Amino acid sequence: MSHLSQFVTALIASGTILIIILATDIGRKRITTARMVRSVIAVAVIIAIFVRAFPTQGNDVSLQLVGIGVGVIAGLIAGTLLPAYRHESGDIYTYGGIGYALVWVVLSSGRVIFAYGAEHWFTADLIRFSIDYKISGRDTYSNAFVFMSLAMVLTRTAVLLTKMRRVRAAEAARAVTPGRQNV
Repeated sequence: MSHLSQFVTALIASGTILIIILATDIGRKRITTARMVRSVIAVAVIIAIFVRAFPTQGNDVSLQLVGIGVGVIAGLIAGTLLPAYRHESGDIYTYGGIGYALVWVVLSSGRVIFAYGAEHWFTADLIRFSIDYKISGRDTYSNAFVFMSLAMVLTRTAVLLTKMRRVRAAEAARAVTPGRQNV
């Protein structure tokens, strides 16, 4: 895969993750183990395909950690836009709307635009930035974005698990104290 440009790599990786997340979460969807694991597996496959090295020189690790941090924050934001509730069937569902979709679309588009810009708009500036801040190169940037995706998906999965547990706990609390009103 080393013959693919940074832009094409970002387009494939970001597009794949975006399609899986939107197909999995948009609209009313039941929370299942398969639903939560599917997107994590997709990102793991993306990592296996596109992460060729783990640069550790200069500020490489710091930049990759920033990618993880941004992914966690974005995953938390997306998670707040994915309300969970118990359906009359007893199953727990979420509803992913336009706000949720926009978080994923904006971040995925941002990765692709950055990769395109790195090749066409601000190549010299990015090289200068990399030299000034001791970032060893393309793999570091690529990894930061892939790790951001992984962190975002893992955080979204943790949010889904937390919401599922909260809905179950609230239901158990209502069962213990009959007559209690939903607040």
